[in-house]
Parts: sequence; structure tokens; C-alpha cells
Amino acid sequence: MQKTEPSFRESVDIMFDRAVAVMDLKPGLIKKIKVCNSTYTVRFGVRLRGKIETFTGYRSVHSEHMEPVKGGIRYALSVHQDEVEALAALMTYKCALVEAPFGGSKGGLCIDPRAWDEPELEQITRRFAYELIKRDLINPAQNVPAPDMGTGEREMAWIVDQYSRMNTTDINARACVTGKPLNSGGIHGRIEATGRGVQYALREFFRHPEDVAEAKLSGSLQGKRVVVQGLGNVGSHAARFLATEDGAQIVGVIERDGGLWNDKGLDIEAVLEWMAAHDGIKDCPAGRYVADGASLLEAECDILIPAAMEGVIHLGNAARVQAPLIVEAANGPITSGADEILRKKGTVIIPDMYANAGGVTVSYFEWVKNLSHIRFGRMQRRAEEARTKALVDELERLSADKGLGWTLSPDFKGKYLTGSDELELVRSGLDDTMRTAYQSMREIWRSRPEVTDLRMAAYVVAIDRVAQSYRSKGL
Repeated sequence: MQKTEPSFRESVDIMFDRAVAVMDLKPGLIKKIKVCNSTYTVRFGVRLRGKIETFTGYRSVHSEHMEPVKGGIRYALSVHQDEVEALAALMTYKCALVEAPFGGSKGGLCIDPRAWDEPELEQITRRFAYELIKRDLINPAQNVPAPDMGTGEREMAWIVDQYSRMNTTDINARACVTGKPLNSGGIHGRIEATGRGVQYALREFFRHPEDVAEAKLSGSLQGKRVVVQGLGNVGSHAARFLATEDGAQIVGVIERDGGLWNDKGLDIEAVLEWMAAHDGIKDCPAGRYVADGASLLEAECDILIPAAMEGVIHLGNAARVQAPLIVEAANGPITSGADEILRKKGTVIIPDMYANAGGVTVSYFEWVKNLSHIRFGRMQRRAEEARTKALVDELERLSADKGLGWTLSPDFKGKYLTGSDELELVRSGLDDTMRTAYQSMREIWRSRPEVTDLRMAAYVVAIDRVAQSYRSKGL
């Protein structure tokens, strides 16, 4: 009998069950952590193009072991309740893993955002936001959404404005969502955050030769052949950073209209410029066009980065995937059935719960910034510069007094004498978060024989932290 593919929600539950099987938790607590607390379904009408259009949206709250709860809002025709609840559960575990003080939530609107123009999308978004805000499903202290697939800064700006109109005396109104434009209370580094987190996750992985050897690789990221599936916000930033800052070769990219391949490495900037101008990658001169883009998931490479939809690696293609290291930049790109096949093959998977946590980490920084009402670095940046300048001036004075004739290089002085701005502080905080989270997973992975892979380790770490929170509440 042919094995059937579990749904996304079933996949999350299967992975959860694998982890709790090796943990010492009471059945009642396990059930409390596993179940989704609540899902609100809203159906609302908006007058568009001379008639009333009805839309269906969801907001799921998986766990309130910490509040507010956190999770993106996605716009896609594929949005349904099971998917939203599975994503909310992943948010709970992801926040616990990277020690962001949130419970897990997720939202979705069943809509094709490309089918509507900007003023129409604004009307739809504001009405959806209104339905959620009046039930406290958007609130700085209770439920804080962020962008997800099909949404971005623009939608977040509309939502925060809608919240402010409905809560005119809330001094923390800007903290009701994250991923906002800078002029609406956003933070430097938020757009790049998830892609940057993927880069930091890979860097930390490659700091551990034993783990790299497990993936049958060696050395550093320099020269590693990478295939990226999905050049949206996450994939494009991850590809750009890995190519320009780490010396990786992006040999293949996959988009909805096909794939591109170049054995010598694609010029990612050229590919992104072409996509912006032509709404796809077909005929892009940077590489060889492959009509069946999904076939590149099975291409020979060192690192595969699925960065778009869930379930792209499944029972039908998992056995043919050749990459020894897979980094889940998207949520749930590998089904639980495929995960089992890949594990048996010895493929190392850096799980989504960890690899794409850059977005929620920087969202946490943005939320803190909004609550403190001051940008990071504003108080200390010039004091830092003054202190370092005093030190450099004194060293150069001593050199002149003693006739030593040495001076610090201008490049060093330029870097050393510049105080940290918000972007540098955000990147520093994200780097620290990704390192610490990987080390907490790795410790479980390497110290407990029954924990066979990084995904299982990530679930063990996250579930244990959620369990501790519930215990401290007296549950």
C-alpha cells in the first residue's frame, strides 16, 4: 500500500510527538502544549468594483504561556484553518527556541493579493484588521502580527494606522504589529532579518567541524554550491548575503516560472534585477533556463535552501534530493514523510523552527523599540565614539612624543571610531540569538543518543521551555 502524505498540520504534530517521546512530561501537560488554544474565523464583505466581495480570514492563537502572542499574517489563496493552526504551533516553538518572550499565533486571509490594486488591498486589509482589532486579536499587549507570505511593510502600515484610529489613547499603538516601514515605527534590518538569520544559522553550523562532517562536507561556506528555491524576501536576501559576504556559489535558483542554473555561480543581483523588470526569471541571461524549476531541488549541490512554500520536498521527490545539507528557510518545506526519508539517507536538516527565526527575533527588537519609544543606539552611539576617539588620540600622541612614528591605518580608524547604529545593533542581537539557539539545540543533539537530528533537538528544547512556563503558572 502506497504511503500517503500527511497534511502540514499532521507533519507538525508528528514531529512534536517524536520529541515528547524522549521527554519526561506528564500526558496532561503534553496535550496542553500540543493543542491550539483558539482560532477565530472571520468572513467580511468589502464593496469593490461595484459589488460586495466576501473574504475569509483567520487568526489562530496556539499558546499563551507567554503574552503577547506573535505571528505573521499571510495573504494567499491556499490559506486555510489547518495551515494557520500549524503555523501558529511552529511560532510557539520558534519563539521558545530563540528565547523571544512570546506565545505563538498566526493569521491568514484567503486572497490573491495580485488580483487587486493597491487602494482595493488597503480597503480589504483595513477591514480585516478592524475585525481582528475589535476582538483584541491585534493588540500590543496581547497579539502582535507581522508580515508573512503576500504581505509586507505596506500592509503593516495600514494595520497600525487602523489600530491607532480605533485606540486613540494607546501610547503603545505602534507596537501592535511589527515589520512596519521605518517612518511608522519600524526598525532597521527588519526586511532582511529572515534572510540574514539563514546566513547566521549557516555560519554557526560551519563553526562546528563535527556537525559539518555529519553532512559529509568540510571547510567553510567559501565555495559551497547552493541552490535556493524561492527568491522572495527571504530567499533573495539569503542568496545575496551568502554570495557576497561568505563566498558561496549560488549555482541554482527556483521560481514559480521555472529555474536558472549556472555551474560557475549566478550573479544574484543581475537575477533579482531581471525578476523585478520581467516578473519572473524566464529568459534571464545570467544562467541556463530550466522550465521544470522543481527538478533543481534534486540537483547536485552542497546546500539546498527551500525558502518559499511548505511541502515542496515530499514523498514524491525526497529520495532524489542530493543535497547533503538542507536549510529550511521557509516554514515546513519538508513534509514529515520526506523528513524520514532524508534522515535515513543521512541528510542533515537545519530545521525551519531555527533557520527562519530571524524574522521573529528582529520583530521582538522592533516591539521593544516601540514600547521604549526610542531607537537603538540613540543614547550611547556618540558616547562610544568619543571614548574610542580619546583612546586613539592618546595612542597617537604617545607615538609622537616618543618619536615612534607609527599611526593607525585610516581603514581601522574609520571602523573603530564609528559608534554602533541601530542596524549594527540589530544584526549583533540577531547573530547572538542565532548562535545561542543553535548551541542549545546542538547540546541536546550531541549529548542524547535518542535525539537523532537537529529538528528533534529543536523541538525538545522548545517544548521544554514552554513546559517550564506552564509549570511556573501553576499548571
